[in-house]
Amino acid sequence: MTFSHSKRKTMVLSVHSGLFNLNIFVIQTKYLMTEHQHKSNSALRVNKGITQPLSVNIDAVQKLKNSKVPEISIKDYIEGIKQGNRMLLSKAITLVESVLPEHQELAQQLIEQCLPLSGNSLRIGISGVPGVGKSTFIESFGIHIINLGRKVAVLAIDPSSSKSKGSILGDKTRMEDLANNPAAFIRPSASTGSLGGVARKTNETIILCEAAGFDTIFIETVGVGQSETAVHSMVDFFLLLMLAGAGDELQGIKRGIMEMADLILINKADGDNIQKALNAKIQYKNALHLFPLPESKWSPTVKSCSALNSEGITQVWELLKSYEKLTKSNGYFENNRKNQSVNTMNEAINQRLGDGLFLHPQMKKIIAKLEEKIRTNKLSAYIASQQILDKYFQLIKK
Repeated sequence: MTFSHSKRKTMVLSVHSGLFNLNIFVIQTKYLMTEHQHKSNSALRVNKGITQPLSVNIDAVQKLKNSKVPEISIKDYIEGIKQGNRMLLSKAITLVESVLPEHQELAQQLIEQCLPLSGNSLRIGISGVPGVGKSTFIESFGIHIINLGRKVAVLAIDPSSSKSKGSILGDKTRMEDLANNPAAFIRPSASTGSLGGVARKTNETIILCEAAGFDTIFIETVGVGQSETAVHSMVDFFLLLMLAGAGDELQGIKRGIMEMADLILINKADGDNIQKALNAKIQYKNALHLFPLPESKWSPTVKSCSALNSEGITQVWELLKSYEKLTKSNGYFENNRKNQSVNTMNEAINQRLGDGLFLHPQMKKIIAKLEEKIRTNKLSAYIASQQILDKYFQLIKK
C-alpha cells in the first residue's frame, strides 16, 4: 500500500504530536506526584506501616515465669473432693494419669485416703460398635438417672493413635446437655495403647469420683475390642449396645463379648427401623439361650430402645436395679468387687514390672542392641526376651 507525500507527512506529524503529548503527560504526572508527596492530606501519599504488636505478652510471660504457683496439699485435695469440687477432682485425675514419678507418688497418697470414701456407687460398663449411639444413650440415660436424684460420672476411654499417641477426647461435645448438668461429671481419658494402663487409671479414677459423691459411674469403651475385657473387670453391670439392620446380627459381634453382657440393648429402634430392631431382638434372645447361666445367676436379656427419643430408658434403669438387688442378695456383687480388686493388684504389678524394665537406663541400651539383632535375623525374639529378663533380674539384685 502506498501513500501520497502529503498523507505521509500528516502521519509523521501525528506520531510526533502523540509522543510529545505522552512526554508532557509523564512530566506532569511526575510533578504532581512530587507535589503530593509534600502534602500530608494527599491520597497519593504513602504512609509508613505500623509495627504490629507481638502475639504474646512478654511481660506477662516473664511474670508467670517468676511467679510460683501455689502447690495444692493432700489435705486440700481431699477436702475439695469430699465437697464435690470439680476443679480439684479433675486435677486429682490428672495426677493419676500422669507418668511423672512425683505425680504418681502424690496420686497414690490421694487414692489411699479416698479409698474409705469409695465403693458406694453402681459401676456400669457401656460398649458397642462405633456409630451405635453410645454417647446419645449415655446422655439420655444419665439425665433420666439425675432426675431420680442421683449423681452421674462418665469416664470415657478414648482410643490413642498408634502413630502420634494422641487422642481426640471429644466426648463432652457429644453430650452437651449432660456436660452442662451440675449433677454430672464427664472425663474422657486416652487409652495410651496399654490395657493395663487403662485398667489402673480408670480404677483409680472411679475411686476419686465415688469419694466426690457420684453414685453412678458410666465407663464408656472405645468400641468392640480388647478394651471391653479390661472394662468388664472393673464394673458391676456390663451393657452392650447393638444396631439392627447392620448385617447379620449373630455375626456382628464376637461370642466372647456377648458372654460378658448382662444386657444387650438394640438402640435406634425408631422410625423405619422399629421392625428391624424387633427382629434383631428375637435373634439375640435365641442366641443367649445357648450360653450357660453366669456366676451372678442373672439371666442376660435383650431389650430395644431409642436413645434419641428417650424411649425404653426407664425400663433399662429398672433392669439395672433388679440386677443390683439380685446380686447383692446372693453375695455375687460383693465377691465380684473383691475379685476385681485382686485382679487390679495383679495388673498393677505387671504394669510396674514392665515400666521398671523398659525405663531402666541400662536396660534401654541392652534392648536396643537386641532389637537390632532381631531385625537382622541374628537372634530369635524369644531368646532375646529371655536374655532381657535375665539381665534385668541380675541388675535389680545388685
